[in-house]
Amino acid sequence: MENQLNPRKNIHRSRRLLWSFLVIILAVTLIGSWMFYEQWLENLPSTERVELDFNGNPKPIFLNGNQLDTPAAGTGEELMLPLDVIQQYMDSNAYYEEQTQSFIITTTDKVIRFQTEQLTAWVNEKPFSLKIPVQKIEEIIYIPVDVLQSYYQFEWREDTVTGAVFLLLDGDVIQNGKIKGDTGEPELAIHLRTEPSFKAPIAADLRAGDSVIILSEQSDWYHIQLLNGWKGFIVKQNLVLNGVEVIQYEPNNPVTNIPWKPLGGKINLTWEAIYNKNPNFNSFGNMPGLNVISPTWFAIDDDEGNLSNKATKPFVSWAHSKGYQVWALFSNDFDPDRTSKVLANYETRLHMIRQLLSYAKLYNLQGINIDFENVYLKDKGKLTQFVRELTPYLHEQKLVVSIDVTIRGGSEMWSLFADREELGKTVDYMMVMTYDEHWASSPVAGSVASLPWTEAGIVDIMREDKVPAHKLLLGVPYYTRIWSEQYVDNKKKTTSKAVGMEAVDKIINDKKLTPIFDKAVGQDYVEYMEGDVLNKIWIENEKSMRARIDIVKKYDLAGVASWARVFGNAETWNTIKDALEKMP
Repeated sequence: MENQLNPRKNIHRSRRLLWSFLVIILAVTLIGSWMFYEQWLENLPSTERVELDFNGNPKPIFLNGNQLDTPAAGTGEELMLPLDVIQQYMDSNAYYEEQTQSFIITTTDKVIRFQTEQLTAWVNEKPFSLKIPVQKIEEIIYIPVDVLQSYYQFEWREDTVTGAVFLLLDGDVIQNGKIKGDTGEPELAIHLRTEPSFKAPIAADLRAGDSVIILSEQSDWYHIQLLNGWKGFIVKQNLVLNGVEVIQYEPNNPVTNIPWKPLGGKINLTWEAIYNKNPNFNSFGNMPGLNVISPTWFAIDDDEGNLSNKATKPFVSWAHSKGYQVWALFSNDFDPDRTSKVLANYETRLHMIRQLLSYAKLYNLQGINIDFENVYLKDKGKLTQFVRELTPYLHEQKLVVSIDVTIRGGSEMWSLFADREELGKTVDYMMVMTYDEHWASSPVAGSVASLPWTEAGIVDIMREDKVPAHKLLLGVPYYTRIWSEQYVDNKKKTTSKAVGMEAVDKIINDKKLTPIFDKAVGQDYVEYMEGDVLNKIWIENEKSMRARIDIVKKYDLAGVASWARVFGNAETWNTIKDALEKMP
């Protein structure tokens, strides 16, 4: 009771409580202020500045906002683009040959050749002058833009301060923008930041009215590129859209006219196999329906690209008198090493082309049929390039260009070396040699070309290699094989020999054999014993040829090509003629 009644003690207690309360208030205030300050600091835009560069690239190339790996060179009228950019974005067929230091462009009717450091170039061997040459700088091949714009559709823009080059291709869409503001007002900088955040460093100051390219948007930010090549982010509210620019050119349709196509019908070609000298054409007999004959006249003869020549003018005169066109066959003579050497050098390729052009004019030919077989896989691109270079010259002389290929699959040197898709874009016709399903030394006897295998091969080239039907000729065998099987030391030994239709007919008649139809193969079949040897024949005759022409009809192919005339018989010519003529 005494303490409660002591006024002094009560006053001290009240003061202590007040001071405690004030301390608490002060502490709360200080903590709140510190938290507010920290939050204020956190939201305060960064004033840090960075200098943009192009990853050490002195002459960067930008395509759709992306910086390419290889720089440009030169400037203004002497600007040059690197070869890899041209190959990747303009023309995958642009070709550079280190051995002759040649940059080569091929079109449907032109071969354009440039050599490094040379002010003279050639179009189909006709010279023209350059302002600046193709150059090799630090192991990079550079081509002047004024040369490129003669053959490719593109635009380029250059910033002379930063050196940045903008490459614009047909179909590119550019969204332009402009920094907001009245240019009459005092200039207030809008910051370009390195990331879409106010805390990101400042990369550049933009002013009202500045033009930019909008690359993308992220939430409240635009990712933009300045006209000097620098890229960064600005807040959306600081930018207005300023129209869309579309890079568009008139379609540059390539020349697609084939130099020759039979009026109202299909091509019916046969190869004339010539080994030592030309046969007596007066003994050929009638070949109704035939409209092209292809004698095997020209072949690579040495490592310098000289060609052997078995052509004769009387043969051509006889063919023309019968109404046949002559498409002389040009072969690599099945020599992979020689082929590799002659394809590796532009001058050697050109030397072969010149000879073919001379022979075509000398003998009044209408076409050249290219037959390169047994080629190394490493020479795949070189063979394609040779055909690209050869075709414009032949077209200049109104010659038909065709090439022989196997169906896809199999070994490298038999099939895989041929780039059917690219070759199909270049030549007028492609003969698909749908043989040999079972080849001469096959360990298993079978048809040279069963019908299912043949059709599947044609469909595969159209579907996978994208070669159009109107360019494809179905290559058919006039020959077959007599397979002989016998057991030696309890092991089956299989051998074969190729024979023509008349030889098979004679065997059937002499031995009084009755062919049976093999549904799985689509051909007639016979077998017979000679001692302990079992002989098997899958027969090529009118029935098999009619079935093959049905494939031509089913897919509306360009026609048929037969190997070889000497193996056929009179009935087969009539069968093919009738089947082709009945097509709509």
